[in-house]
Amino acid sequence: MKKELTIFIGIFLFLALGMHFKEWISHPIEHIAALPKAGAYGLGPFHPLIFTVIIYAFIGFFRGIARLFAGK
Repeated sequence: MKKELTIFIGIFLFLALGMHFKEWISHPIEHIAALPKAGAYGLGPFHPLIFTVIIYAFIGFFRGIARLFAGK
């Protein structure tokens, strides 16, 4: 559970910094405060979590395939 949460948070931070690096460096508080008014692809303020879940599921799919073929 702890490992999966660490992976999820890592993906979240990677995506947040990757997509909004300039905003996080120049004005992070204003960026967070503007989140309720966000309209990314019509997903609103939940877009960071939705995108993180999608990437987490994508990576999890390939981790599952690797685990299946690794076999112990």
